[in-house]
Amino acid sequence: MTEAAEAYPRIQRRTLHEEVLERLRDMIIEGRLEPGQRINEGVVGAQLGVSRTPLREAIKTLASEGLVEMQPAKGAVVRRFSTRDLREILEVIKSLEQLGGRIACAQATDEQVEGVVAMHDRMMELYAVRNRLEYFKLNQMIHSAIVAASGNAVLMEMHETLQARIKRLRFIGNEGPAKWAGAVAEHEAMIAALKRRDGEALAAEIGKHMDHTLDRVKDVL
Repeated sequence: MTEAAEAYPRIQRRTLHEEVLERLRDMIIEGRLEPGQRINEGVVGAQLGVSRTPLREAIKTLASEGLVEMQPAKGAVVRRFSTRDLREILEVIKSLEQLGGRIACAQATDEQVEGVVAMHDRMMELYAVRNRLEYFKLNQMIHSAIVAASGNAVLMEMHETLQARIKRLRFIGNEGPAKWAGAVAEHEAMIAALKRRDGEALAAEIGKHMDHTLDRVKDVL
């Protein structure tokens, strides 16, 4: 087995909470639960085939991530973001990822870099067959993996918190062939810089990617 292959996470058994959480998060990301929509526990529970208890636990987790808001008299509602919200979050994520990228280029192990490259190669395979949801999930894993390669636990925690809040918006940023192709090209430039261990080039490419992400999604908010 090659080192790159070993970089893929092993298949693990997951709890009911983890399964429900992922399914509910996917429903929000894909727009089956729209911004501002109340999450009807009875309806969604029936769709997922689960009782209200695991569903409520998943809702609590999504509320902590910032994807769901608890509103008086309405209960759990899918959070709606303004252009300003998105701009401010992306500005901070950009800074975090640029810092993580610089550190990663300077001190990440060869195995860590190869692992990120392997994820990128798999993402490109998903792009080739236009598997958009799985592409998006791996895309987000790549951003997290670059930050994780910095070895800075505080940086990783802050990045994970903010990235979780705007998953839906970043997903719709790839709607349409031109937008998606643009995002892919930016990722290829990022990976090329990482492979060269050129921290400044990687930071610059991350900056372009984040700025273009805002341009791609602001029209659909």
